Amino acid sequence: MSIAPMLNRQDSGSRQRRAESFWRRNALRLTVLVIFVVLLVGLVLTGHRAYNLDQIEHGEATISLIAYLRTGHFWEALFENWESEFLQMASYILLTAYLVQRGSSESKDPDKQESVDEDPRDADKRRRVPWPVRRGGAWLTVYENSLVLAFTALFLLSVIGHALGGLAEHNADLEQHGQATMTLWDYVTGARFWFESMQNWQSEFLAVLALIMLTIWLRQKRSPESKPVAAPHSQTGSD
Repeated sequence: MSIAPMLNRQDSGSRQRRAESFWRRNALRLTVLVIFVVLLVGLVLTGHRAYNLDQIEHGEATISLIAYLRTGHFWEALFENWESEFLQMASYILLTAYLVQRGSSESKDPDKQESVDEDPRDADKRRRVPWPVRRGGAWLTVYENSLVLAFTALFLLSVIGHALGGLAEHNADLEQHGQATMTLWDYVTGARFWFESMQNWQSEFLAVLALIMLTIWLRQKRSPESKPVAAPHSQTGSD
């Protein structure tokens, strides 16, 4: 009896298990990525439609979808929202590193030493640790703050994108009305730019505040963002 069919079935089963394992390990990331892409496509399509409707109302020619992707209208809308999200995340990471809220699942417990507060310089280098921890020095200093640094960099890049896109959109509007265009400096020091930013920033911090406070009293079974359903309101942290 040939063992080839048996080996083929085993190889097929092994590949299937690896595929299932990959999707299981990365389900959260992949699901959020798909949602992001769908919503980004929706932003492009609806933004293009809204832009052309505005063009028609002003007696101007409509533009193609490709041409729309080169307008300040699209880039301003995109980066204006990214900016507020990255600011929220950078601030939240930094604030939760030093401040606590008793009873919230989003806070460290003020009554005990958390594992995230352990000094990586004391880690057992014989274990499997990230290479900056093993290297030490400046590499470790940067690495132990790398998460907030990354989100801060993304925030600053988004601010630049918002400023450039907003300037292009604002100048296009000024040209349509026969007015002189603005410089980048005039735009970013004006009320319009900061109004666009702060109308999103305040909503992000309101959402964070709601999450911090609501997790004191409310629960969501199976979510790591919530305390266990049976946990007392005074319990701090998700453990």
